[in-house]
Amino acid sequence: MFNKKAKLKLRKEYDTELLNSIDRAKLAWDQAKQTEEAIYEVDAELINETKMARARYFFLYNEARVRSVKGHMQASVITH
Repeated sequence: MFNKKAKLKLRKEYDTELLNSIDRAKLAWDQAKQTEEAIYEVDAELINETKMARARYFFLYNEARVRSVKGHMQASVITH
């Protein structure tokens, strides 16, 4: 149905969207960490939001690694 060029173009579009999603997830995780650090009394909801943001980021990052996406992401971005 599709020729090879169309498949490659579609894959490239989705890879670009994946990289953009990773960037947004990283920003959301960083913001959640900063909020958690800034608030004096941290409740369970805030901790769970931070954990969800972290999980979302690592899920997208691992998906990019599985797909062998090459872009502006570096392995040094992750700090545990």
